[in-house]
Amino acid sequence: MPAAARAPHFVRSFERGLAVIRAFDADQPELTLSEVARACDLTRAATRRFLLTLVDLGYVHSDGRTFRLTPRVLELGYAYLSGFSLPQIAQPHLEQLAERVGESSSLCVLDGDDIVYVARVPTRRIMTAAITVGTRFAAHVTSVGRVILAHRADEETDARLARADLRPLTARTIVSADELRAELHRVRGQGYAIVDQELEEGLRSVAAPVRGRDGEVVAAVNIPVHASRNSVESVRRDLLPHLLATVAAIEADLRITDPARAASRDSATRR
Repeated sequence: MPAAARAPHFVRSFERGLAVIRAFDADQPELTLSEVARACDLTRAATRRFLLTLVDLGYVHSDGRTFRLTPRVLELGYAYLSGFSLPQIAQPHLEQLAERVGESSSLCVLDGDDIVYVARVPTRRIMTAAITVGTRFAAHVTSVGRVILAHRADEETDARLARADLRPLTARTIVSADELRAELHRVRGQGYAIVDQELEEGLRSVAAPVRGRDGEVVAAVNIPVHASRNSVESVRRDLLPHLLATVAAIEADLRITDPARAASRDSATRR
């Protein structure tokens, strides 16, 4: 966050500590002090203090030379996810969907400019990156992100596209804000999104929006498939009807859950 945009309450050291945690990922699960310092743009001395504090708290393990996160770091997000009613409601429906179509299915919500997986039923691995609850991708390049963004106000969409990193991830990635805006308009009209090998070569994905009790889109469900086995036409013909039926079942369950509890959870997904 630019210094000029920081509020008086902003705690810079806390921001830096979180940056140190985020430096570790699936591609770099183990890092040296110098690598963390470089990734976070911190001095070695400051990085060492943050890492050793995290070691003392049990969130990071060190063998003396390298550092890696421990399973305890899951506590930082699990309390929210475990109390979040939407994944609990969606999970059995995702399981039924995966069984019917023989493909993975996931539920995602929007968090900032990313989508985050909050429930998932895997069947076979089709992406280079391992997908688990908590995995996140840029919203504009995913099918789940697009069906959620398509139902946001135009002003919000324009602001998101203005700050989006529109670099090409594959030769098919849409990198024009105007083209993305047109695609989101089309997605809103048809009620679903198909992303064809824009996030990763060989990956096609179809997604549909999940509406909360008030009719607002609060999440999305997707089915990813391998392009060599599924054409865009077969995805639309064979998978989309099952996806839409699953979304309808999730929405029906949302309507009959405790109104006060579900309303607070739906609100959380929009923050």
